[in-house]
Amino acid sequence: MAIQRINGGKGHWYKLDGVKADGVTTLIGGGLPKPALPSWAARSVAEHVADNLDAVIGMRDMGRAGIVAALKGVPWTQARAAAAKGTEVHEVAAKVILGEEVEVPGCIAGHVDGYVRFLDKHKVEPILVEGVIGHRKWRYCGSLDMVARINGQVAIADIKTSASGIYAETAYQLAAYRYAETYLDGDDEKQMADLGIERGYAIWCRADGTDLIPVRCDDRIFKDFLHIAWVARCAWAAKDDSPIGEAIHV
Repeated sequence: MAIQRINGGKGHWYKLDGVKADGVTTLIGGGLPKPALPSWAARSVAEHVADNLDAVIGMRDMGRAGIVAALKGVPWTQARAAAAKGTEVHEVAAKVILGEEVEVPGCIAGHVDGYVRFLDKHKVEPILVEGVIGHRKWRYCGSLDMVARINGQVAIADIKTSASGIYAETAYQLAAYRYAETYLDGDDEKQMADLGIERGYAIWCRADGTDLIPVRCDDRIFKDFLHIAWVARCAWAAKDDSPIGEAIHV
C-alpha cells in the first residue's frame, strides 16, 4: 500500500511510498497565521477567572508560579475538550452516514440528531467516507470526511463542530483533498479526479442543529494551499537549521 495512515498515541501520521509525508491540517496549521488565536486565549483565561472567582482566590497558596502555570493552561484544556468532542462527533457521523447502528453518547446527542436531519433534508448519498488521500508531487497526505452526492451534486465536505463557526482554513483543507492525486479504496489507489467533485461544503454540526455552508475549493484556493504549505515547511526548516548566528560580543 503506497499511501498509509499510521495511528498512534494521541494522533496519526502518514507515509507516502514508504517515506513520511506531511499532513494537510499540519501544513495549514504551520503556514497560516491565526490572528484570532491570541484574543481567544486571553478571553478564555479572563472568562475562567470571572466564572470561578472563589476557586481562583483559593489558588493563592500555590504561589505566583503555580497560579500562572494553572491559568495559562486554561485555553488549551478547553481546546483539548472541544477537540475530543469533535472527534467523537466525527466517529459517530461516519457510521451514521453509512447506515450503521451506533450508540450515541448523551453529550453529543444533539449534534447527532441535527446531523441525521441534515442527511435527510439534503438527500446525502455517500461516495467516499473517511478517505485517505495523497499527492506525490506536492508530498502531502490527509483524511477527508466525505465525498457525497448532496442535493444531486457530487461534493467534498468536512464536518466542523467549532462553536465559533467556519474559518477560511476549511477552504484550503478541502482544496488540498479535492486536488490530491489519489485516494485509498480498500488496498487500492484510485484517482481523485475520477470522483467528479463539483463543489465543496462545510457541515457545521452543533448541539442545536446542523448547517450546510458552501466553501470555495477551486484551483485558485488549491494554489493558495500550496503557498501555505511552502511557508510551513520553510518555518520547520528554520527551526532545524536556524539562519541566525551566534552573538558577536564587543
